[in-house]
Amino acid sequence: MNAGPNEHVRNAMFGLDQTLLERLMVLRRWFHQHPELSFQEADTAKRIVAELERLGVPYKYSGVGHAVIARIDGLDTAASAIGLRADMDALPGNETTGAAYASERQGIMHACGHCAHMAMLIGAANLLTENPPPGPVRLIFQPAEERGGGSRVAIEDGALEDVATIYACHVTHDYETGKIMVRDGSVTAQSDRFTICVRGKGGHGARPHEAIDAVVVSGFLITALQTLVSRESNPLHPSVVTIGSVHAGSAANVIAEEAELRGSIRSTLPESRQRIHHGIQRMVGAAAELHDCRIELDIREGYPPVINEARSTRIARQAAVEIVGADGVVAAEHPSMGSEDFAFYLERVPGCFVRIGARAPDWEPVPLHSPAFDIDERALGIGAQFFDRVARLSYEHLNEFRDEV
Repeated sequence: MNAGPNEHVRNAMFGLDQTLLERLMVLRRWFHQHPELSFQEADTAKRIVAELERLGVPYKYSGVGHAVIARIDGLDTAASAIGLRADMDALPGNETTGAAYASERQGIMHACGHCAHMAMLIGAANLLTENPPPGPVRLIFQPAEERGGGSRVAIEDGALEDVATIYACHVTHDYETGKIMVRDGSVTAQSDRFTICVRGKGGHGARPHEAIDAVVVSGFLITALQTLVSRESNPLHPSVVTIGSVHAGSAANVIAEEAELRGSIRSTLPESRQRIHHGIQRMVGAAAELHDCRIELDIREGYPPVINEARSTRIARQAAVEIVGADGVVAAEHPSMGSEDFAFYLERVPGCFVRIGARAPDWEPVPLHSPAFDIDERALGIGAQFFDRVARLSYEHLNEFRDEV
């Protein structure tokens, strides 16, 4: 991947003014260099507030851990608002991009591209203030998408007050720059997390008959739980069970008394989710009986699936076509098995979540959350224009949403 400035950005800006695009590049790089974890987005919010004040856009911000919520009134100030959302937080991790604008904060980086989302939404604010929209537009800069379900905090802060429909986007290397993915219906999976605590009996490594080995029990469970997908789930209904963390033991010659497994469940249908939950409970109970130990299970509900509403999706698709052309709009065949807390907004108002291609043609794809993740910055112009255009188009269909408000 080219880690330096994207010089080709000057050659293909997808219709955005070059001066504004370069401003967004500078802004995105500042966010990228100064990442902050969930509910700690103090400097990030301060920079967003400065940009809003520069544009003369009124906003509300209750302090660290809250959303920055701005409002561009538009021509009809009494109309319902159109919501546009960007996320602010970064992830734990040490960046390996080698970019000149790499993270300056050890152990934290924007590995999911939220730096780009914020720049895109500020770009849209520039376009919407320069040419006022038909009605109010609510700009939502949300904390803690990655780890804390910050959309619920934003909703409590008033993000959805009088909002008729809401839109968000996410950069990805799944598509080259110049592509926008717009999909009807399910876009992401249901996400749940679980913790399994194995309580055995510690002992000397030379005398296993005197102990109950929590590591052996954990290994049994790790293998057995994978059969919930490979042998018990319908292969036509995507689902994933992942054990992401295992902690046990203190020394090579000590049989561990306790072990902790942490994992996640991804599912696209309620019946698949229920089957997996029951399967984990069954296997945990069986393992405890088989190995004569005590096992505690805690399953916690995570983010619900993102389900795009039909009317909002039609509007988003039209906006995408107007920006990148019909050939640039793609539709994913299957939902992603990732999760997104944008789902909590969609439980309250109709809306649409799209993906913005951010991979230059000569780059190898890099997955989200990778320490090597970076974006082709031409995507900033596409995202800014998408937010601007989808807000304007939504007012042409506002009457269709009035019953939903």
